[in-house]
Amino acid sequence: MVRPPTARSAVPGVGRLGLLEPAAADSLHQLGWDDVDGVPVLWALSRSPDADLALSTLIRLRESLGAGWAELDSAIRSETTLRGRLFGLLGSSTAFGDHLVATPDAWKILRAKQLPGRDAVIADLLDAVAAVPETGPHAGPMLYRAAIAGPEAISLLRKRYRDQLMLLAAIDLASTVENELVPPYLVVGRQLSDLADAALTAALSVAVARVCKNGEVPVRLAVIAMGKCGARELNYVSDVDVVFVAEPADATATRLAAEMMSVASSAFFEVDAALRPEGKAGALVRTLDSHLAYYKRWARTWEFQALLKNRPMTGDLALGQQYRDAIMPMVWTASERPDFVADVQAMRRRVEDLVPADLRERELKLGAGSLRDVEFAVQLLQLVHGRVDESLHVTNTVEALTALAAGGYVGREDAANLTASYEFLRLLEHRLQLQRLKRTHTLPAADDEEGMRWLARAAHIRPDGRQDAVGVLDTEIRRNSMRVRRLHGKLFYRPLLDAVARIDSDALRLSPDAAVRQLAALGYAAPANALGHLKALTGGVSRKGRIQALLLPTLLEWLGDTPNPDAGLLAYRRVSEGLDDQIWFLRELRDEGAIAQRLMIVLGSSEYLPDLLINAPETIRMYADGPGGPQLLGPQPEEVARGIQTAAARYDDPKRAVAAARSLRRHELARVASADLLGMLDVPQVCAALSSVWVAVLEASLSAVIRSSEAERGAPAPADFAVIGMGRLGGMELGYGSDADVLFVCEPRPGEDETTAMKWATGIAEQVQRLLGAPSVDPPLQVDAGLRPEGRNGPLVRTLAAYQAYYAQWAQPWEVQALLRAHQVAGDQELGVRFLHVIDPVRYPAGGVSADSVREIRRIKARVDSERLPRGANPATHTKLGRGGLADIEWTVQLLQLRHAHNVPGLHNTSTLQSLDVIEAEGILEPEDVALLRESWITATAARNALVLVRGKPSDQLPGPGRLLSAVARVAGWPTDDGSEFLDNYMRITRRAKAVVERVFGG
Repeated sequence: MVRPPTARSAVPGVGRLGLLEPAAADSLHQLGWDDVDGVPVLWALSRSPDADLALSTLIRLRESLGAGWAELDSAIRSETTLRGRLFGLLGSSTAFGDHLVATPDAWKILRAKQLPGRDAVIADLLDAVAAVPETGPHAGPMLYRAAIAGPEAISLLRKRYRDQLMLLAAIDLASTVENELVPPYLVVGRQLSDLADAALTAALSVAVARVCKNGEVPVRLAVIAMGKCGARELNYVSDVDVVFVAEPADATATRLAAEMMSVASSAFFEVDAALRPEGKAGALVRTLDSHLAYYKRWARTWEFQALLKNRPMTGDLALGQQYRDAIMPMVWTASERPDFVADVQAMRRRVEDLVPADLRERELKLGAGSLRDVEFAVQLLQLVHGRVDESLHVTNTVEALTALAAGGYVGREDAANLTASYEFLRLLEHRLQLQRLKRTHTLPAADDEEGMRWLARAAHIRPDGRQDAVGVLDTEIRRNSMRVRRLHGKLFYRPLLDAVARIDSDALRLSPDAAVRQLAALGYAAPANALGHLKALTGGVSRKGRIQALLLPTLLEWLGDTPNPDAGLLAYRRVSEGLDDQIWFLRELRDEGAIAQRLMIVLGSSEYLPDLLINAPETIRMYADGPGGPQLLGPQPEEVARGIQTAAARYDDPKRAVAAARSLRRHELARVASADLLGMLDVPQVCAALSSVWVAVLEASLSAVIRSSEAERGAPAPADFAVIGMGRLGGMELGYGSDADVLFVCEPRPGEDETTAMKWATGIAEQVQRLLGAPSVDPPLQVDAGLRPEGRNGPLVRTLAAYQAYYAQWAQPWEVQALLRAHQVAGDQELGVRFLHVIDPVRYPAGGVSADSVREIRRIKARVDSERLPRGANPATHTKLGRGGLADIEWTVQLLQLRHAHNVPGLHNTSTLQSLDVIEAEGILEPEDVALLRESWITATAARNALVLVRGKPSDQLPGPGRLLSAVARVAGWPTDDGSEFLDNYMRITRRAKAVVERVFGG
């Protein structure tokens, strides 16, 4: 027997309605909605953002209304507009649910046909405290006196404000439940701003009644709206920023302003006057003349940026308009200030730094791709072009975007997309704030699925057939955030490219003057030259020109964040032209974002690297990330050294062999410098890599010269030949600007004439020096043998026996000290080691260095300190010879080696840093002192290397505060662009290290 199918009930159960609370079925029964007549109501309830919350609040509201429930129940069943507003509101906001339960008859407000106008809202809030127009000489259309000014005024105003806010929220949310019109974003923002104006007008009326009890108001007081309220784009829950102008700015005016803020903060929202001159430290109330004096003399750029949104809102509107009329000309000329770019960039970084790292992906307002990105970009463009284009003199962000597009400063499509993303992010912000009427702009955590589901429904986001509502919301958040990030750069640079590339002849286009202004505002010191580079890069109709035009908006944005965008753009042009025949170059930039961004950072930060990259372009490909991390970190120094020697060994001609070694050195310098500048290598790693490549080039060059000589002679070399590294080369601690200090040693082979052998060895040494020192586009390769016995007056090459005899009889204390860093680096390994054994008794004397030698070393050090510092150099910031600089640290370590190496084998070490490790381990100095010396050496070395990378040539003197110092600071790894902070930190570290040096050297 086949059973007939069970008929499905016409009344949906709680499961079909999405109700999860155990008491849901009983609650529906209590409301009388669990029958056929209640079906439309049930389905409407199911569409509420949180149906369980809406239902539980309705039960509470029914109890609060008592006999009045019948009227509301009838309205819910028959009025779809009311139903949509009520269910949308109660499912979105616990705060408004509590408000309705506390004042149950307020539901009738939701029956309003439309939003009240500005005048009606102001009248309603003034009516709450029975306010009447103020009379007297300072009367005006927005100045009232409240008849109710006691403590009860706060609760009366709070209820009336909350009623108005509730109506707006209900209309805003109704479309989530029923087929109701969605109020545009601009309408919501304006209504909230009008409501804020009404609230502060009412609060001022109470303040007037409290402060001026016995007579008419004796002052003129204007309240100026700032920020989002000034732009009429206010949030549901937000501080309202204000500035006060008064005539006179006396105690009465101050009391009125303070009382107004107190009343408003208690009844409505926080009122913030921190945007006034001097911030919270400044006077609350100022006269118009006082405001103008401050802005003419003291104001910073960000203050003019804030003033873009000023608007007289209440109080003496005539005085407020006088304020605006006087202030705005200064706002529109702010972009001409010499510190405009630096101030704007610093402000942007400060905003980004405010966001905790763990909240950056959830932050709607301040994170990357956030609301602030849009507002910041729009305001900057307004400041740049508003000086000559009055159509940009608007306060609202969306309206400003429309004006920028109409003027050709932003692409029309870009403006539309950015507006859509901005309004979407603002919608989410509004929904989050409505939930509890709390000021927030942080998305629910990634694992808060319930919170994300509620937000999706409150924002009227529905499943799309492939993803549920939460999935669609997450996708939309990421899509819009990425779009804001992308368009943030295009806002500035796409119009510039349109102005020079002729991509679309019908597109609105910046004039040359506007393009120059925009480039200047973006940090280009020579904007006309920059515009010329853009024209050259995008010129013609070639495919490369079109690709450049597509790439440049993003590349220019990255360049704009570097210390020297002018030099960076010129370098990029040179690199592009130098690689014009390399089809891979633009493709890599287009397809590998990491390569493009890192290249712009490098080009905008360094004058050392562009020529290297032009001559070693394959290095640019290494800017990509590989499976194991950045490819720049792939090659190891040992592998590079073997490659250099192998490449040079392929050639019999020494010139070609040295050229091959130079070529690979060029690649390695470009790789190391790039990784260093991008923060991928620390100081010891940089020094080790640079030293390793120098040693490899020396070895390869020496081998090639000897091979050529043997071939020319038709016989083996008459002597063994070794190169001893001295100074930083011997310590494997070379920097970018270091020469290679060496000693040349030879040993005649058995049966060979010593004179012949010496002549041959001298020729080899001279040829190596000449070939390596030949002019080249690469950084120089100077081989300096000035530390040899008798200096430059002595023979270039000596035999082992000659060295031994000289050091035993004639060695001066400074020569003994120099030998502490002697190490075999090239040539005959056995001979080099024998040389080291010969000098060990000299540099590590039994019993330690004599007292006379210590006195001589101290005398020489004092002479170096007083005489060798270049004229005009600042001893506090000279990285080599200055206070606590490299020489101080190295001389201190070497003195300790001379004193203790005979007992401490670990001090038989040519590295300053490694010797410091031994000094600490052996307890020769306190760990704190060693730490200070180590930190100072690393800090000075990093600064010295950064100077070379930034300036492109060796330099030991840190510059004074300015753009160059800021560039050095960033390249040296300082976390901000504040060069003064970097300099202060450098001087603090070296000063503390100098104290240790003086104590050790003097003890």
